[in-house]
Amino acid sequence: KMAKWMETHRSVVHPWYCDHIGHMNVRFYGHFFDDAGFHIWNMVDGAHAAMKENGVGVVVAKTTNDFLCEANTGELLIINSGFTRLGNKSLTYTQRMTNAENGALIATQDAVEVFFDLKARKSTDMPNEIREILKEKLVSMDNT
Repeated sequence: KMAKWMETHRSVVHPWYCDHIGHMNVRFYGHFFDDAGFHIWNMVDGAHAAMKENGVGVVVAKTTNDFLCEANTGELLIINSGFTRLGNKSLTYTQRMTNAENGALIATQDAVEVFFDLKARKSTDMPNEIREILKEKLVSMDNT
């Protein structure tokens, strides 16, 4: 059984988020996706404690964004996130930004995070304890 997508952020498109064309500027998509990326970890029971216990954190190595339709002033946004891949040293989570009122998909982001040894200041293998926690959190790309 696959895990459910987690709501990780809500926002509104303020006029000052919009550019000269009249839609939300790319910098704010990044801002919202980044905030949601912090919240995804808070929603995984035991993840923060396991990271602290193992002396690791995660760092973003790569993000890929797809902008699918405009977000305009006054639009209400929801971001749902889910873990989609576990590697040896890294993982991927996908985030979906939708219009809160009509469910239209506005943008997506795939983020690759690498496990990082906080003392050595370099990448490290994903601790098994964290892998076991995250296995239960993998989502299907087919459902939201």
